[in-house]
This record gives sequence, C-alpha cells and structure tokens, in this order.
Amino acid sequence: MRIGIAGIAIESSTFSPHRTGMADFRVTRGAELLARYTWTEDPSLDVEWVPLLHAVSLPGGAVLKDVYDELKTEILDRIGAAGPLDGLLLDIHGAMSVVGLLDAEADLAQAVRAAVGPDVLISAAMDLHGNVSYDFVQHLDLVTCYRMAPHEDAWQTKERAARNLVARLREGGKPHLAWVQIPVLLPGEKTSTRIEPAKSLYGQIEEIEAMEGILDASIWVGYAWADEPRCQAAVVVMGDDAELVQRQATKLANDYWRVRDDFAFVAPTGSLDHCIREGLASDARPFFISDSGDNPTAGGAGDVSWTLRVLRAYKSRTIIYASIVDPESVAIAKGGGEVELMVGGKIDSGPAGPVPLSGTVVKVHEDPVGGTIVVVKSGGLHVIITERRKPYHLVKDFYDLDLDPAQADLTVVKIGYLEPELYNLAKGWLLALTPGGVDQDLIRLGHKQIVRPLYPFDPDMATPDLTARLI
Repeated sequence: MRIGIAGIAIESSTFSPHRTGMADFRVTRGAELLARYTWTEDPSLDVEWVPLLHAVSLPGGAVLKDVYDELKTEILDRIGAAGPLDGLLLDIHGAMSVVGLLDAEADLAQAVRAAVGPDVLISAAMDLHGNVSYDFVQHLDLVTCYRMAPHEDAWQTKERAARNLVARLREGGKPHLAWVQIPVLLPGEKTSTRIEPAKSLYGQIEEIEAMEGILDASIWVGYAWADEPRCQAAVVVMGDDAELVQRQATKLANDYWRVRDDFAFVAPTGSLDHCIREGLASDARPFFISDSGDNPTAGGAGDVSWTLRVLRAYKSRTIIYASIVDPESVAIAKGGGEVELMVGGKIDSGPAGPVPLSGTVVKVHEDPVGGTIVVVKSGGLHVIITERRKPYHLVKDFYDLDLDPAQADLTVVKIGYLEPELYNLAKGWLLALTPGGVDQDLIRLGHKQIVRPLYPFDPDMATPDLTARLI
C-alpha cells in the first residue's frame, strides 16, 4: 500500500492582529517529514509512506492568503507527482484561519480530495479544538481527534489515524461517518479533560469504540477565538454499523448539550490584580498565574503588554514574567547593561501599547524557538523578552535563563491551563482573566459571523435537534 502524508497545522485567532507568514511555519518534506512519526518505521504495517508536505506553526493570527495558497499548491503538486496512492493521512489542527476564507480546512480537504480522486481513502488527525463543518467532513473517509486537554495524547492520535487508515485499506470498505455539530462554543480553559464534565464525556469514548461495528468516536470542543460560522462543538462516530454509529453520535451530542452549564474554568479565576494579591499573600511556592488573554499557544499575539504594565507596580517582590515578544527591545537589550525600553504592544496595541521598562539585562540566551531571548531585571521583576513568539511550558525553559519559579514569589506565564510540567510543579495557580486575542470572556470579544443561537451567547436558547447525520 502507498499512503501519502500531508497537512497544514495551525490554530489561528481572528481576534489577534498578528498575521502568520511563511517564516512562522516549520515545513518538512521527504525523510524529515517521515521522521516526525515513529510508526512510519513499523515494518508490520507493510506500507510505503509517501511524504508530501507538512507545515506546522505555533498558534497565532490568521494565515496570510498567499502563504496558505503556496503551501496548498505544493501539497497538490506533490500529490500529482507522487504516483498512485491508496490512502492519504491529513495531519492538521483544524482551527486554521486564513485571511479571506471562512473554512480553511474545508478548502484544503476539498482540494486534496479533488487531487487524489474519489477512491483514495483520506484519514484526518486533528486537535480537539478544531472545527468540523459539514463542508469539511464530507471530503473525508476517516477522522479522529485528541481525547485529552492538555494534549498529552497528540502523537497517539496521529498514530491512531494512520493505523485506522491502514486497517480500512486492508479490510476494504469505507466506514459510515455520523456527524453532528453542537451549538456550544467554549474556551479550552473551560473544557479541560482533567475535570468534569469533559472528563466523563471523553471517558465514554473507549466504551463506545469497543462496541461491535464501531471504529472510532471523537468529540471536538471547537475553537472559540475565531469568528467563523463553523466554530462550535462537534461529534463524529464512525464504523460499519450505520444505525449504531448514528445512535452513538446522537447520544454523545445530547450528553454534551445537557452539561453545557456545568463547564467551568480549570483553575480559580479572577482579575489580574486579584490574582496577584492572592498569589503574593499565599505561602505556596511555586505560584503560577496564567496571563490567559494573550496565550500564544491558543493564538494570542504574544506581545500584549497589559499585564506587564500592571506588574511594574510590584517590583519590590520577586516575580518572573514569561514572556513578551519584542524583537526591537531584544535588539537593544542583547548588548547587556542598563536599558531603557518600550516593551510590547507593537503587534497587538489594543489593551495597553508599548510599556516603558527600565532595568538591567541579566541574561542573553539563544533559543531555537524564541530566537534571541533577554531577561531584564527591574527591581525584583524579571521580564523575559523574546525575539520570536515562544510559549513557556517546560521547567527547562526557565532554567535556561537562570530562573527558578520555586525561588520566585510569583511566576506569570502567557498561557491558559498549565501544561503538564508546570501543572505538576505548581503548588498554587490562578487563571487571570486578562485581555487579548484569546480573551476568556468570549462575549466581550464581539463575534459577528458565528451561527446563532449559540451557547453561551444565547443562554436561553431552545434545545436543538442533535440527531447525527450520516455522511
């Protein structure tokens, strides 16, 4: 069997003024693409994996149209040059926004389907924060998504999508797909599978998947920070028993709808001032505060300076701020010594604009993701400024800069829910409801193109018909 691998993977906030260019993508082809996946070396699968093109970017703003077109065209050209394919693995995120398009994944899937023809099986691997419209799913034969948030099962999901595809090619026959969208749109910080009700919703999947006649079941939370009609939750169940997959998809969708009011933030929340006061008053160390409105791993610009402006009033305490992107400030500070900077607010100037910061450069570090990184110390405030957007998810990220959250009074991180290493390290944690392109307060963002009624925008909406549709 010959199976191609392709995809464009990014999560894009349409509320962020950041625009994603080609330099933001890591593009792999050939052996480098195949090396992303351990299962391509499994001889028991007896597959010739055909690397086409894969592009992945840190979440950000909408992708520039010419960049998307260039990547899509190369995928299509490589499909045409690859020779006959039996299947294609589409490795995507599912929440890519492209300037000028309302459903980028549907556009990509339609183009790929046209290129491979109707008989080649297409299997998609997705993030559970992707969006699954009918226009998208109608071009697929198999689809699955992560079952954990945080996404500790990301690579297992990609492998499951590949192995499901191989199994169907060997056994023959396309599975039935039962699809239904659920008019609920919630941020990821309210739908973590660490807590209820998402924990129990996703907990049903293994039992459903074990049923005779069912191949896979998936629940998508959707992506809350794009203003597009496709943005809402969805369920797909697939298998050989059409009536059973439809019934189980309908049940999962109704279960999701029934608990819509029960979703809550994964951590205690409050205003930034409240979170800072609570953190400083606590004896728990390390103590983390999520600067959630500008989380770059959800699509934030990474340079919203509103939180930094507030933190300057607390310089008498030891605080780490991770981080803010500002190549202009980095260029000035990387020479070391005392510096006077205007930091942040150059991509997303809305909440605060550039903030004055005086201090001493205590560290200059070269990082494969963040580029040149500087740490500027102003009193007890340690501000991490990066040349390129970089998430701070790992303890090593701090140690590389000679910083230790355990020795600080507070560590403020541009993040939503804490990723596993920081979550396990934290003795205290609060989620600050700060402004930015991924603001947790969806109502104040001002969506205009979502399909209404939609919860929580219309909290008193009537119960919808959630009967799954067979694709």
